[in-house]
Amino acid sequence: MMVKCIRIDRICASVCATVADVLVTKHSNVQGLMDYCVQICEECAEECEKHEHQHCKDCAKACRECADACRKYAA
Repeated sequence: MMVKCIRIDRICASVCATVADVLVTKHSNVQGLMDYCVQICEECAEECEKHEHQHCKDCAKACRECADACRKYAA
């Protein structure tokens, strides 16, 4: 039941950690990475919103906030 959710949570966490690692380098060519982070965060939020568990609700909220932050950073 939760396999897909857990899988995408792990992928999303890995992508977000990678984004954080790259951004501290002040590298300027990050648009593709930011776009992917938005995509995977939105996908993760959509999957988590299918579940009633509080940790899923919290994750969905965090993913939406991260996607918004990535959009703003890339703008």
